[in-house]
Amino acid sequence: MEILGTTLRICVDDLDAAVAFYEQLTGAAAQRSDRGGVSVAAVGCFLLMSGPAAELEVLRKVTATVAVPDVDEAQKVLTASGGRVVAGPVATPVGRNLIALHPDGAIFEYADRRPAA
Repeated sequence: MEILGTTLRICVDDLDAAVAFYEQLTGAAAQRSDRGGVSVAAVGCFLLMSGPAAELEVLRKVTATVAVPDVDEAQKVLTASGGRVVAGPVATPVGRNLIALHPDGAIFEYADRRPAA
């Protein structure tokens, strides 16, 4: 499975303040969206998330987002390698994703930019 890159996931209390810091740090402009009551800002390789405590508690369990060309292929490789898909694949505003539990207990999101069929 080809890994195209990773995104570091950070839960923050003040999204606007965090965006200002990470925009200055990376020199990149934030791309903002909202999903399920959580406000999200992608800034360079950072994914900043802010929202209700209960939602963030779940999001904090995911170590990072791994970009792949095809979530279906990632699912096959993960399960053949001893990982377990715990959610997805599902469509998102920018492609598809799944959440996988690795044999060591780490949880990762795998995402592609392919529209759902």
